[in-house]
Amino acid sequence: MKNSILTLFLCSVFFYVSTAQEKAAGPIIKEYGKVFKVENTDFKTDLRQDFKAVFDVMNTPEGHEAINPYIETAARFLNMHAQAGVPEEQLHAAIVVHNLASKDIMNNASYSKKYGVNNPNADLIKALLAANVQVIFCGQSAMSRGVAKEDLIAGVQLSLSAMTALIQLQNENYRLIKF
Repeated sequence: MKNSILTLFLCSVFFYVSTAQEKAAGPIIKEYGKVFKVENTDFKTDLRQDFKAVFDVMNTPEGHEAINPYIETAARFLNMHAQAGVPEEQLHAAIVVHNLASKDIMNNASYSKKYGVNNPNADLIKALLAANVQVIFCGQSAMSRGVAKEDLIAGVQLSLSAMTALIQLQNENYRLIKF
């Protein structure tokens, strides 16, 4: 009897786990930014609106081999809204990188020279740039951390400061997302 109950319990758990919804990436950033599909929401997503977000990225994982989850948030933003039916032309994102995250936008040659491994964020940054995400690097952080413009992944823009970029983007109706 105990074996039957245990078997029934284990089958139920297996069924639940095997049918539980999984996160999915895409359609905009295919290798990054996995999100859950959320159905039957009470607060409906307005599919007619433009969604303009600027991500303030100043932190990074301690090691030198992990993807920065704060940068990947921009991929989640794009994928989540595209999966929900927001047209891609209505999705606009920018990332302003500064402080500890300065290393995350370095090209592989500069990153590996400094840290001994390739930049784990390089492909993510390139995918975001290919999806028309603005990646902006704080010039003040560049100077204080010794990151030259030549050290940046191609397509990353250098600004006077993170503050300058954040103000200008918010003046263009980008909404600040900081977490």
